[in-house]
Amino acid sequence: MATTNDDLLEDLLRLTAAAAVTPLVEPDLLGLRRSWHSCNLVVVGSDLAEPLARVRPAHRPGVVVVGSAFDGDELYRCAFDVGADVVCRLPDDEAVLAGKISDALDGATRTAVTLAFVGGCGGAGSTTLAAAVALLGSRRGFRTMLIDGDPLGGGIELALGIEHDPGDRWPKLLNASGRISAAALRSALPSVDDLAVLSWDQSDVTVLPPETMTSVIDAAQRSNDLVVLDLPRRPDPTAEEGFIRATATLLVVPCDVRSTAAAKRLTGPLRTVAADLRLVARQSRHALSANDVATHLSLPLATQLGTDRALPLAMDQGRFTPTPRSPLTQAATTLLSLFNPPIQA
Repeated sequence: MATTNDDLLEDLLRLTAAAAVTPLVEPDLLGLRRSWHSCNLVVVGSDLAEPLARVRPAHRPGVVVVGSAFDGDELYRCAFDVGADVVCRLPDDEAVLAGKISDALDGATRTAVTLAFVGGCGGAGSTTLAAAVALLGSRRGFRTMLIDGDPLGGGIELALGIEHDPGDRWPKLLNASGRISAAALRSALPSVDDLAVLSWDQSDVTVLPPETMTSVIDAAQRSNDLVVLDLPRRPDPTAEEGFIRATATLLVVPCDVRSTAAAKRLTGPLRTVAADLRLVARQSRHALSANDVATHLSLPLATQLGTDRALPLAMDQGRFTPTPRSPLTQAATTLLSLFNPPIQA
């Protein structure tokens, strides 16, 4: 960024600090021309826009001209002459400029396949399957983020054995809104096998504002190939933000009468917010067939999930390592094949 105006520079530095960006600051036209081609984003103050226009710089993408509400229409002419993408007048256009700064930090924008998992009843196994899909996706080379959206659940990080690892949890993000830097979010989270995990700590915080969920999912989708959401059964506004933004929602239902009846009550509210709702039928001792459950719920069957008796104890001990031939890995493999996240460059 380049400006000789101290007040404007102060505003720009505040916005870059909020995005966790350390900018290169050039105080004059010479420095601006020297750095013209070396940065992802060039922010030019209105005081330097006209001098820059006079020297006719080579065209490049990622140029923003920034001024105040008091700058006249001459600012737009200068912006046109230097080939700027946009003109931002502060403070009115702060959100636009903050978005440009975040885009520069995030690099190429990704379009993540986003899978939301929810249990059709208590103890259905949706959290376990969500974790398995995320971990398998990461191990297959997909840039993946796992988001635990259920503050009253058992906590995904406990199952993954990373509850003591450093990194941010949801309570640190409660005031987040607007555009969050995707790169800063990912780097702040704990991870396992390159899988970034956003979970809950052991505090008493149990309420998550909908705008925070929106901002976090948006950031995750911009910087990953695959985003996996573990969401609660209650249809509150925060959970709805996850269902609305998901590529598909997977409803995990044990194949028994009571679980199917419980899931039936949930399918109506889910259909209003989930664009693509599908069933994962979990094997049960009191078995209905997977097709019977799918027919009763009027849902397409995505896959079936068998029983792994050793898994609950392993998860309690923080050893979540499904074997390649386990029923959990087989179900996760089927789901990844169905939705086939593209690996972005």
